[in-house]
Amino acid sequence: MLEKMNSVKYWALIGSALLLSACANTNTGTVPDTPTEPVAVETEEPVVASPPETVDVETVMEDPATQSSLDMASGNSVAYFGYDRYDLSSDARAALQAQAAWLQTHAAVKITVEGHCDERGTREYNLALGDRRANSVKNYLVALGVDPSRIHTVSYGKERPAVTGSGEAAWAKNRRSYTRVN
Repeated sequence: MLEKMNSVKYWALIGSALLLSACANTNTGTVPDTPTEPVAVETEEPVVASPPETVDVETVMEDPATQSSLDMASGNSVAYFGYDRYDLSSDARAALQAQAAWLQTHAAVKITVEGHCDERGTREYNLALGDRRANSVKNYLVALGVDPSRIHTVSYGKERPAVTGSGEAAWAKNRRSYTRVN
């Protein structure tokens, strides 16, 4: 048994030696005892970046009939209202004047004016108040020269609050109209 183990170790040792000697000589076709000459490494000169070429690039304009275009032009697509009110504040009228100017520039655009309310009041009452708010915005835009056939109104009442929660801060943000590009 001992002789058999020694024989296995002997052959494993010989196999390992042969494997290592086969891997050690990677220069085929050269004489093993000949010293190799050092290879000269040429250094490249540093690459200096040349000034960029002048390229004429067309200015890409955003599609003018988008919601973001309206928001940028008018500063805000939201008009806020007082409690149980649907008359337009001076801030709302200023934003709507900018919206009307944008709409006159983009005559093919149709919009939807959404009327919203805070959580107080019944569902029916808030739907009616939201409708009065949306129509108040529509009537003002029409008075500024926007074709009424381009303006659709819808009331969401208290169903789609902008801010969740109770209290005057949340309620004030939910008493609004929102102008959306169709």
